[in-house]
Amino acid sequence: MNIFQELLESPQNELVEQAVSDGRIPIGYSCSFVPEAFLMTDKLFPVRLHAPGIAGTEIADIYLSNFICTYARSLLEFAIDDRFDLIQGWVFVPSCNHMQRLIDNLEYLQKPAFSHVLDVPRKVTEATIAWQAEELRMLAARLSDHFGVDMSDAALNKAIAEWNTFAEVIQSIGDLRKRAVPLITGTEFHKLIMASLASPKNLILPKVLDFRKEIEQRAAVGDFRARLMVVGSHLHDPDFIRVIESQGGLVVADLFCTGSIPGFTPIEIETKKNGDPIKTLAEHTFKKTLCPRMMEDFDRRLKTIIDTVKEYQVDGVVIEIIKFCDLWGVDSMPLVDALRKEGIPVLKLEREYSLGGEGQLRTRVQAFIESMGK
Repeated sequence: MNIFQELLESPQNELVEQAVSDGRIPIGYSCSFVPEAFLMTDKLFPVRLHAPGIAGTEIADIYLSNFICTYARSLLEFAIDDRFDLIQGWVFVPSCNHMQRLIDNLEYLQKPAFSHVLDVPRKVTEATIAWQAEELRMLAARLSDHFGVDMSDAALNKAIAEWNTFAEVIQSIGDLRKRAVPLITGTEFHKLIMASLASPKNLILPKVLDFRKEIEQRAAVGDFRARLMVVGSHLHDPDFIRVIESQGGLVVADLFCTGSIPGFTPIEIETKKNGDPIKTLAEHTFKKTLCPRMMEDFDRRLKTIIDTVKEYQVDGVVIEIIKFCDLWGVDSMPLVDALRKEGIPVLKLEREYSLGGEGQLRTRVQAFIESMGK
């Protein structure tokens, strides 16, 4: 576990440095609508953009309003401070106005050598899947032209297979959380997930496999008063989970942008000889990204949460929202009502990107657990 913690202490960890020294190309991205497998093709590898240990956003605040979420401001702060200097390409999704402002200012202030905005539709139909596939083809052409990488169907299919292998290992560890006596805490699992998203998959996979062997030999992770599920927006800091668990609430499941459900669902590979890997990736991305930016997707998101509550024997759901997040802020209101109608206890928390107000968080979580009679 110390290995994963160390990998999270820098936005560009030692495995990223090792891959770059081997001639590979890191591509930074900030949204789950960017398919990771797509950026694992040939010499490319994806790095989920995060800002660990950020103390303030004084420089970014000059360019971004205080009403822009602290995730967008934190990324701009690190970019201006050259904390992402190894990143050779940026791929963004204008998923909200906050992210669009980040993209605009990054282009104005830094002008990356390679930057691409992936235009993702807000509904899922045959037409929008075709649209998304065309967007990925344009990105593939630009990556191939700029970096000289192989973005052929064969190369993409190989990357998809590598992603599936990795995702299945992560899923096998996540399944250990279903047990009546789990073998891994939510804090440990989130460190594993975030380190995996911020590292080249082939270099971190041996460490993940070693960790799986280690935890499979455990008896239990300790006594907890309640089993919780955390739902919401970007959650990069495992300390948020740690504080929840310090009050006796074991986090056994998650559904957020950087989570495992359904983010690490393997990709269904087209077996036909004329199968189109780009269309496969487009379809998969819509299936595994349960984002409130998508129209007519609330029922699917709600069903996934309810099904997960049953599957993981969850006692209560914690909805976490980054302050000023329009998407999750609006979505959380009907979500809370719908879950409570199902008899599921819900706690809604508003937070900043980096952990703050730890004492207040402890108090609210403790009161929530007690309200469930735990």
